[in-house]
Amino acid sequence: MSSTRPTAAIPVYKLYGDSLDWPTPDLLHCESIPERSRMHDWEISPHRHADLTQLLYIRRGWALVEVEGVQTRIDEAAVQVLPPLCVHGFRFSERVEGYVLTLAAPLLARLEAALGGHQAPLGIAGLHAAGKDRRYLDTLFDAIDREYRTPAPARDLLLQSLVGVLAVWVGRQMLVRQTNTHPLRGQALLVAFTRLVETDFCRRHSVEDYAHRLDITPAYLNTLARRFTGQTAQGVVHERVLLEAKRQLIYTTMTVSQISDNLGFSEAAYFSRFFKRLTGLPPREFRNRR
Repeated sequence: MSSTRPTAAIPVYKLYGDSLDWPTPDLLHCESIPERSRMHDWEISPHRHADLTQLLYIRRGWALVEVEGVQTRIDEAAVQVLPPLCVHGFRFSERVEGYVLTLAAPLLARLEAALGGHQAPLGIAGLHAAGKDRRYLDTLFDAIDREYRTPAPARDLLLQSLVGVLAVWVGRQMLVRQTNTHPLRGQALLVAFTRLVETDFCRRHSVEDYAHRLDITPAYLNTLARRFTGQTAQGVVHERVLLEAKRQLIYTTMTVSQISDNLGFSEAAYFSRFFKRLTGLPPREFRNRR
């Protein structure tokens, strides 16, 4: 397992081995480590996620974790935090137990706001030993996995609350260890861009507007987006708008026209064409199927 390839050669995924589409209208995805790694012979090659944060919880067994070219063997229960754009790969024992929790940018932004704007604990790569909190983390991750897999009233709220508990735990480990990293300028700009998109994606800003606010050219912003996300800057914006559209179609009773207005479209027909172009389905049919 090695990540010595140039940046452009490192693949970008939503979930490892999948396309660039986020597979769920939820703001998080949870699966056991064996679910995906078994399909890849227990080895996940170096890759990155453009706008997702992952938490890898090793409960039992061992794992060889590579983060930005540095390999660490994990033999005891621990949580590995992998922020957006961080190049990482894994090799697992066949008896490994644990979970991979993937958080979308909107959920990460909410957690940062809830934590009072302090340095985001889930925005910094770090390995945190479970230690005496082993049973606590077992219970927490089991609860997240169970709630994720079981449709129930207020599921979205409970999932976000449970992830909030986990974010607080990671933050407290960081206070003890005073972990710090310094991202490259290009990565830092792309992170700043995705945060701007999250703040006001409903206002339908152009790529030129975002580039101006970042004090870079639109061409350079597109270059960064393609390098780290595999799509254009406009594609990043459209993906965020589409995620919100899906969530409002599934989790609210708003009409298509109301959702169109809420997302900043000038008319419902334009919104419907936008949605069908990206999903293959008109909004109403998407809602009915879900």
